[in-house]
Order: sequence, then C-alpha cells, then structure tokens
Amino acid sequence: MKNEGLKPLQPKTFLSLRDYGVLINTLILIIGAGFIFYYSQDQFREIKEMRLNSIFGSILFYFTMTVLAFKGLFFVFLLYHFFKYKPIESVSDEELPTLTIIVPAYNEGSFVFDTLKSISESDYPKNKIQLIAIDDGSKDDTWSWMKKSKAELGDFLSIYQQPENKGKRHALYRGVNMATGDVIVTIDSDSLIYGNTLRNLVSPFVVDEYCGAVAGNVKIQNLKEAIIPKMLNVSFAFSFGFIRAAQGQMKTVLCTPGALSAYRRKAVTNCLEDWINQSFLGVKTDIGEDRAMTNMIMKQGYNTLFQSNAHVCTNIPETYGILRRMFTRWERSNVRENIMMTKFAFSDFREDNKLKPRILLINQWVSIITAYPSLIIMLVSLVLYPLLFLSSTIISIAIFSIIPAVYYGVKYSKRHSLWIFTYNIFYLFTLFWITPYAILTASRRGWLTREPEDVLTAKV
Repeated sequence: MKNEGLKPLQPKTFLSLRDYGVLINTLILIIGAGFIFYYSQDQFREIKEMRLNSIFGSILFYFTMTVLAFKGLFFVFLLYHFFKYKPIESVSDEELPTLTIIVPAYNEGSFVFDTLKSISESDYPKNKIQLIAIDDGSKDDTWSWMKKSKAELGDFLSIYQQPENKGKRHALYRGVNMATGDVIVTIDSDSLIYGNTLRNLVSPFVVDEYCGAVAGNVKIQNLKEAIIPKMLNVSFAFSFGFIRAAQGQMKTVLCTPGALSAYRRKAVTNCLEDWINQSFLGVKTDIGEDRAMTNMIMKQGYNTLFQSNAHVCTNIPETYGILRRMFTRWERSNVRENIMMTKFAFSDFREDNKLKPRILLINQWVSIITAYPSLIIMLVSLVLYPLLFLSSTIISIAIFSIIPAVYYGVKYSKRHSLWIFTYNIFYLFTLFWITPYAILTASRRGWLTREPEDVLTAKV
C-alpha cells in the first residue's frame, strides 16, 4: 500500500469482466428468487395458516414483527441524527493541541514505512507532534522498515521494539506511558492518512471541553484486485459515513476504530491500568482495545465524537479465512463491551445526554439476543421450506440493501454501490454464524489475523 495510491479520496477502481460477472450473477440470483417466491404462494399460505392456528406460529410472527418494528424506528432515529450531523472544522495552528501519535506494528513489513511516511507528510505543526512507533515482537522484517523510517525521518520519529509479541494493547500501553502530548492519537501500521487528517481529527478537543475521544473516517485502500474489499467498501462507507455520523451527532460513538482515533490524554491515564488489566470471565483480554477504551472514556462522562473529515485509508482482508477471523474478533469484543457498557449506561454517568447512549446500547443487545432465535428459525425454515426460505430471504436482503446502496450511490458511485447486494448475500450464506459463535466463545483470546495459519486454525 504505497502513499501515492492515496491521492484520490475514493480510489478510482474500474470494474473488470470478473466484477461485472459477479454483479450480473447477483442480479440474476435476486430475479430468480423473485420468481421462486411468486410460484411458492401455496407454501406461503400454509405458513400463514400455521401462524394463525398455532401458538408457535403466533409467537414467531409477533417476535419477527416486534424486531422489525424496533429496527425500523431505530433507523429513523439514526436518519434524524445523520441529517443533523456536521463535522467540526479545523482550528488554527496556534489552537491545535500537542499530540502523541502511537503506531503499534506486528508483522506489517513495508506497510509500516508507508504509514510513518504519511504521518510525516501531514500539515500538522511538526513541533506539536511526538511520533512513537512500536514493533510488537514481529517475526518478519517490520523492525528493519522501522529503522529505515527512523533513518529518513530522524528525530521526528522514536522507535521501540518489544522483547516478545505481547499484543497490540501492550504496545499501546507502552506508548501511552511515554506520551507527552495533550491528545493521544493511535494509527494502525497498515493505514495511511491525508495531509489535513490530524488537524481535523483533534480539533474537537479544542472546541468541546467534554470531548474525550474522536473516531476517524476509515476508507478501504486495497480495492483494485480482490472481490472481498470491493464488496465491503459500501458497507464500510455506510458504517462510518452514516452510522458513526449519527452516533457522532449524539456525542456517543460506540467504538473509536484502531485505524485512526484520538483520545484526551487525561481521560486515558484515568483508566489506563483498568484497561491494560481488563479481563472477561476470568480471562485477561487481548482484543477489542479500541471499544474497551471508548467505553472507559464514556464511563467517565466524556463525549465520544466522529470526524467525517478526518480520513484514513487502510487495508482489509482479501480472503475469506482472514475475513471471518477478523469478524469473529470484532463480534467477541462487541459481546464483551456491550456487557461492560450495560454496567454504567443506565447510571448517572453523564450530566446530560444519557438517553441516546441507552437507545444505541439497546439496539446492540437486540442484535445479540435475536442471534440464536434467528439462527434456529433459519435452520427450521431451510429444512421445511427450502425454496421459499431462500427466495424470500434473498428478496428481503435485496430490499434492505437499497438503503446503503442509495447512500453510496449518491455520495460516491452508483455503479460501485451495487456491491452491497453481493456482499449481503455473501454474508448470509458464509458469515451468518459469526455472531452466535462469538457469543459462545466471547472469552477466548487471540488476534487471529496476524499469525501463522496452523496456529490460527487451532485457536478458532
């Protein structure tokens, strides 16, 4: 991932013949599902009669309607706040706070050089930046690339090497303990920032004295070749551009991403020891450090914001194996941190604006609580009415995909917005099991995406 590839904000990727083939097959699948659903009306009437004549059918119907009604109202709730959202503009150079930027790296190779170079090319005042890069016991040539960065950037960069791989949380902990800046910025070692990213990211700390954390706007960089990044691109854009924008308007971003986030140093030091020693069900935690830090800062009463004008480009998995491991890690963290947030969200943790965080948390719990009922319903329906289930599910996915597709089409590219239909169908058939599995294995450790394949298989 070279810095030159960053130049358009939304990289201009052209659809190949393979891409067109995938999108056309997705369209054919949706149209075919529509025909099958139309010609399966007898089965549909049978299910309708079962709903009316059995307790199970009635429970299933009202359960489904209740969840759909809640999700519909929740979307309207997000939509209202999205339209009210505006990013905070950069303050002047004189007003900008001093920064400590921490870049932890493990087995990143040359990517870490590109990351550090992009930081050095920022238009943020250099005399206000402390840049720290920490090699977390990499097994490849990451340390060599860090030394090359040091040789090129000189005193602007300080590099350190962990004696062994301890995990990203420990690398960040070491960096925080060396921090001198008023604001701590964390950037993943496979991510690239723009010239104005840092100043836009940290300006909220000057404008809002209650701002404790700020999330950056994450874009996908590796869009040119693999299908998976192209499919995920629309989902990422919707997640950050729409959902986090709405959360930012509520001053309650639930997770500040590892790719790019900023924290008030005072807020971090207040919870640093609890954060590094965090455990779940008696097992010390080594994942979800970003969501955990966000929770602990919110618990102190601080606001957590989102800056849509603070862009970062990052690489995401290009293969199914690494993708499912990344999602498993995220979902395990989500389960843990929803429990942690529940412990303070319904207390008097803020002077005001307590209702909106609670609504966001309830939505999180609805998704978790319905995971197993939804899985059971899916499996039963697949056995009893396979064609009707598959066709109706694909049609439902197509309908719900229209919202992110329209968002992406209006904001970026109509043609590339079609990938969301492919991605959501792909998720249904290959990744539906992630949340139920993550609930069962929430206490397990392991980063899962930076280790040899044989170790990964054993852990997952």
